[in-house]
Amino acid sequence: MSTARKYFDFPGTFEMRRGGVLETPRVAYETWGELSAARDNAVVIFTGLSPSAHASSSQEDKAPGWWEEMVGPSRPIDTRKFFVICINSLGSCFGSTGPASVNPATGEAYRLDFPLVTLEDVANLGREVVRSLTIERLYALVGPSMGGMTALAYAAMYPGTYERLLILSAGARSMPFATALRALQREMIRRDPDWNNGDYPEGGGPITGMRLARKLGMITYRSAEEWEQRFGRERVPEERKSGDSFALDFEVESYLEAHANKFTGQFDPNCYLYLSRASDIFDIAEHGGSVEAGLARINAPKALVIGVVTDLLFPVHQQEELAEGIRQSSGSVEFLELASIQGHDSFLVDMDRFRPPVHDFLAD
Repeated sequence: MSTARKYFDFPGTFEMRRGGVLETPRVAYETWGELSAARDNAVVIFTGLSPSAHASSSQEDKAPGWWEEMVGPSRPIDTRKFFVICINSLGSCFGSTGPASVNPATGEAYRLDFPLVTLEDVANLGREVVRSLTIERLYALVGPSMGGMTALAYAAMYPGTYERLLILSAGARSMPFATALRALQREMIRRDPDWNNGDYPEGGGPITGMRLARKLGMITYRSAEEWEQRFGRERVPEERKSGDSFALDFEVESYLEAHANKFTGQFDPNCYLYLSRASDIFDIAEHGGSVEAGLARINAPKALVIGVVTDLLFPVHQQEELAEGIRQSSGSVEFLELASIQGHDSFLVDMDRFRPPVHDFLAD
């Protein structure tokens, strides 16, 4: 657990968008920098599906964050200038209330008794975190991947509460290809006998299902072009081979194996199912009747939408759609297409391309 983690406990009953309620749900978050006297320099970051709120290292927690090269002193999201708040999603397992949390009504983990999570629920509790810090208007609202869809929900529900909107590798809704992939990942987990209909012991559960889901995810987070350049036909060294004809033989297999093993045990399977589903059911059209009407509700004085040509999960045409739709009711809206070969994960790894436009967008 991060020593820099902070908590907001919602006072009372929180009504979920698709039905059900939570009693005093908790949201974990971390902050960097100082809030200005005018309280006008706050930047909120919503995360993708699997990260915690630990986006960057700090004096309280020196461990590198998941966006270490983007958030911090002298970095594009400059913590000397901005008060940065990274929010862990409702439904996650990194401090916020989720399926792995204890249900106060029963004294046991919620598991599948947890209500269906939507990204609007995540955004609504994010807004409550912001208000608890006595901030009414954000300097910037930032979201990559699933966090980008959460930021869109926030922007549509709370227009006029942010100066700038930055969306990276996201979309107005999940496309059939991405939905199909996530559905298969969820089936891999649920078909594992150790999932046991969500009733598994803490630290246990469907390890095989989670490993397979992570491998499939890693394949779709990157691009075929990168796989070819990075691994080619390279084989694992003889000393690492087991002698099994069907065991790891190629370095790309070894890479997927390492990532699957690293992920297993770090993320609760039920939490994964809930947030994966939340990504699929999000649709900005619910905020106006159509995608165009939903995006028209977003009133950003300044917005930047960044897409990557090799992104399989959120194709670059989705970012074009976002920019065009937001432009209906907003001020300056820019769309940027980057030629990164790292696919959907480019915003995490291709810093040479992503840092300059993010820096320029947030600069006065």
